[in-house]
Amino acid sequence: MNQALTHFKQEGRKTIEHLTAEFSRLQIGRASSALVEAIIVDSYGSKQDLKSVASISIPDSKTIQIQPWDKSMLAVIEKAIIIADFGINPVNNGIAIMLNMPPMTEERRKDLVKIVKKIAEEAKVTLRNHRQKTMDMIKKSDLPEDHQKGEEKKVQVEVDLFNKEIEEVTKKKETDIMTI
Repeated sequence: MNQALTHFKQEGRKTIEHLTAEFSRLQIGRASSALVEAIIVDSYGSKQDLKSVASISIPDSKTIQIQPWDKSMLAVIEKAIIIADFGINPVNNGIAIMLNMPPMTEERRKDLVKIVKKIAEEAKVTLRNHRQKTMDMIKKSDLPEDHQKGEEKKVQVEVDLFNKEIEEVTKKKETDIMTI
């Protein structure tokens, strides 16, 4: 029945990876390519993420530079950024698109902390759903009842470890956001 526990660990790890990816996309006043690289761009009739059609660089801590491989994509990329609604106006200089990160206000920082907590809670809900599925797998197994209880305890230990990791990652992100 180690199979159910192994499956749970894999799903838990995916949940943590998703959480950190979501956190990296939050705009916290510093330029980061993670903010824009997943934006979907309509490239020659197919949908692609921005990092597939352009070079994304960070010339300084407040600027993201997006330089498409094909200059004809500038307007399409600019439109995709506007649609993504980051609250940042793209500046098209004919060669690249520049995104200048606005300074963070105290109110914006507090709003971002609320968003971080919401994302963390969603991760915990996902973890609970995985736990429930794993517990169901254990109950449906043909293991003796005392072995099932042992497996359920092992799963709960893993849940507690993943929840602790979610809390640590969340606390670190909140600290990053509130640091001026």
